[in-house]
Amino acid sequence: MAVQTPSTARGARKSATAPRKSTGNSGKLDRRIDPERRHALIAEAAYLRAERRGFSPGHEVEDWLSAEIEVDTALTLGADQAMQ
Repeated sequence: MAVQTPSTARGARKSATAPRKSTGNSGKLDRRIDPERRHALIAEAAYLRAERRGFSPGHEVEDWLSAEIEVDTALTLGADQAMQ
């Protein structure tokens, strides 16, 4: 016999892609992106940074970290603009 929790007893279900409430103090919805998609976006941005430098070695970590910031900022701004 399955035990019902208050949320399942009411029939409430959350979709895997549904916006979730943020745990922060901002009160905004948290729009999640698939981690594999985020990784691909960061990899592409890091590659483009390296390409602009002529692929000179020794900047791989810097390229990756800068690309993470770039992608995360774009995703955050995109979510904020979608809510307006």
